[in-house]
Amino acid sequence: MRVLYLQTFPFWGSGSGTYARHLASEIGRRHKVAILAPDTRPIERAKLYTVKLPFPVAFTGHPEWPECKLYTELNNEEIYLIYKEFLEATIKTVNDFKPEIIHVHHAFPLSWAAAFVKDFYNIPYVVTIHGSELPSMEKVKRYIRATYYAMYRAKRIVPNSGYTRDWFLSIFKNQFHEKCRVIPGGVSISKFIYSEAGWKDVDKKLNLAGRPMVLFAGKVTRYKGVEFLIGAARKIHGDVVILGDGPELARLKEKARQNNLTNIHWIGHLGAGVKKLAPYYSRADVFVAPSTWDEPLGLVILEAMACNTPVVVTRKGGIPLAVKDGYNGFFVRPRNSAEIVEKVNRLLDKESLRHKMGVNARRSVEQKFSWETIGHKFELMYQRFGKKNGKIQAKFNSNNTPQTAN
Repeated sequence: MRVLYLQTFPFWGSGSGTYARHLASEIGRRHKVAILAPDTRPIERAKLYTVKLPFPVAFTGHPEWPECKLYTELNNEEIYLIYKEFLEATIKTVNDFKPEIIHVHHAFPLSWAAAFVKDFYNIPYVVTIHGSELPSMEKVKRYIRATYYAMYRAKRIVPNSGYTRDWFLSIFKNQFHEKCRVIPGGVSISKFIYSEAGWKDVDKKLNLAGRPMVLFAGKVTRYKGVEFLIGAARKIHGDVVILGDGPELARLKEKARQNNLTNIHWIGHLGAGVKKLAPYYSRADVFVAPSTWDEPLGLVILEAMACNTPVVVTRKGGIPLAVKDGYNGFFVRPRNSAEIVEKVNRLLDKESLRHKMGVNARRSVEQKFSWETIGHKFELMYQRFGKKNGKIQAKFNSNNTPQTAN
């Protein structure tokens, strides 16, 4: 089959970008794959089409676009400019690649382009709901109205967790329940694997000298709850490493400085490459994700677990899909630094418990979240709904806009 992916953001720096590039690469093992995105970096086993946006825009911020606008801040003209670029790029990509099915990441805005293409080219599409777009839809109601038709035309709507599904359905008043099928994100278990190979480099960079290490990785936004890990740092029996960038970074650094917290290391955004991330996950004794919002799933949690690292997380959103309290990690209540201290130190102080939970964490990912498993589920979906031996049903006119074929 010929599968086209439409991605709203760069391939690195967000959960949906990670999801998009790994899924495309996995499906590319057996099918012809292309991906359209505002990125120029190649994806393994996928043909890349780049869209150049008039300005960077995200749902909750993006570390590769530090000065980006937010979708909740856009006026109608700005929304039109973003949609226009996505639509024109999608039409050109479809005309060149000739997909049999399109897979859209996020409920909007690229689903609007997919619906337009469906009407003109009769190419079916499915949509993955990542969850990060849903607060914007709740806050700006015109996005719901604009997205309704795209969801109506989609063959399948694929939330990344049961929580994301319920949240999405509440926004659309349960109208698309029969179309929804939950498929979580995955992890490249052959790349994210426990290894001591990079330990020395991490220890040298952070001057850890073998001390216990507690890791957070992700966008440093208010919703990620990093503030409460900082609040726990003084009493944690080890060093705390913050790996990521975002709008809250400067404020939290200043808070740590004012409180003379000398056991916190700020790494910033590492950029592209599993090779850069995996050594930190493997070196970490505990991974902490103290989200205060309903996290759709949390791919960084899965990546850490794949590296045999037990996790301390909040019971928010789709996180319980991956974490079982007392088996591969511990739950803490949101905004509770004292509980973070208690659970983290329990793991740091008991090597046998930490090792057992780390092994269980890896096993959990292997059983439910490998990209091979996730890719197979999507492959069956594509084969069911894809346009069999279809031909493009529209062509460009002199103005580079589609017109129906005679």
